[in-house]
Amino acid sequence: MSRIKKLYRNRKEGKIAGICSGIGDYFEIDPVIVRIIFLFGFFLGGGFFAYMIGWFIIPDRQID
Repeated sequence: MSRIKKLYRNRKEGKIAGICSGIGDYFEIDPVIVRIIFLFGFFLGGGFFAYMIGWFIIPDRQID
């Protein structure tokens, strides 16, 4: 039986809101790569808004 993966913000390992760290955990890649992508998006336009939307839409991980 497979387990369904869920996207959460990882504030424990994140820098600001844990968006990039959570996306990195979900896709099993280094969060630094996701941060670089968001940085390019910030300079090209839209990265800031994408980050803010993710901040409000992606739920925070409940720490056990």
